[in-house]
Amino acid sequence: MEFTIDQIAELLGGEIQGDRNGKINMLAKIQDAKSGQISFLSNPKYENFIYSTKASAVIVKNDFKPKKKLSTTLILVDDPYLSFTVLLEEYHKYISFQKSGIEEPTFIGENSKTGDNIYRGAFSYIGNNCKIGNNVKIYPHAFIGDGVTIGDNSIIHSSVKIYADSKIGNNCELHSGVVIGSDGFGFAPQDDGSYKTIPQLGNVTIEDNVTIGANTVVDCATMFGDSTIIRKGVKLDNLIQIAHNVEVGKNTVIAAQTGISGSTKVGEHCMIGGQVGIAGHLVIANNTSIGAQSGLGKSVVEEGQRLFGYPVFDVKKYFRSYAVFKKLPDVNDRLNELEKKLGLRSNSWSEKQ
Repeated sequence: MEFTIDQIAELLGGEIQGDRNGKINMLAKIQDAKSGQISFLSNPKYENFIYSTKASAVIVKNDFKPKKKLSTTLILVDDPYLSFTVLLEEYHKYISFQKSGIEEPTFIGENSKTGDNIYRGAFSYIGNNCKIGNNVKIYPHAFIGDGVTIGDNSIIHSSVKIYADSKIGNNCELHSGVVIGSDGFGFAPQDDGSYKTIPQLGNVTIEDNVTIGANTVVDCATMFGDSTIIRKGVKLDNLIQIAHNVEVGKNTVIAAQTGISGSTKVGEHCMIGGQVGIAGHLVIANNTSIGAQSGLGKSVVEEGQRLFGYPVFDVKKYFRSYAVFKKLPDVNDRLNELEKKLGLRSNSWSEKQ
């Protein structure tokens, strides 16, 4: 892949200062870049690298004024970080979508249809009555069950398992080890202390522009006709558990090792940190932020809250409380000294130990 600086500037809507005909074949960090590579400067603390970088071009903010002579070409934009992200996306598309054709052996069932420019890797399996869109890439050892629908430009990486009747939208990416549509955790206790399995008959619906990280699991809904739903633009990290009948609102991001229990509804534009535990049958308002390792046991009604702790509460109050908590040993010592001076019997925790 090789582009001129002029082509890149046109893609980004940027202004060029320097050689517009220079060739670019790779993206790199500003401190490590070499000739033929492009980088960006967003954080002022890295400015010193722009005067020594070997990069052929650097994306900078449109009000950037160099303090020294430069040997690189500048592309001036409104937001350098966002512009560099656009380039990363384009590069990702290039390397992800360059594969096409059908490797052998593969399997496709009866009445299943695939679109144009599809890639089916070796040992991939597509069941009966599936509909696979245009430019879909299905990597080796992926399993796609009966009645699955996959939209255009989606990528199904190696060893992904998609259970029957799941629906995957356009421009989705499922990384290795993802499981879509496995049984929800439904068991009925019996009089003898055993548990009877409750059949899970629903499906999973994943809307457009969703990314799901490696080894994340999204369980199917319990009742026939119901869905576990991942809305448009959701980004799920690795190792996340989404239980049956959960709904995750559009453009919500969830970090690794988070677990969401059954029938909880997560709002739009939420940010959920790593290792967060969320109980079932809750409603979480739009624009809620939950810090890492927090535990949520009740619904969040008010939008825009920033929560932290176990159980969660307002993040500012949490840190104020934690500041007091760290001082408790000193406060306890002072209390003991005060009680001794007053001749009172101490009931403090340290005196009892």
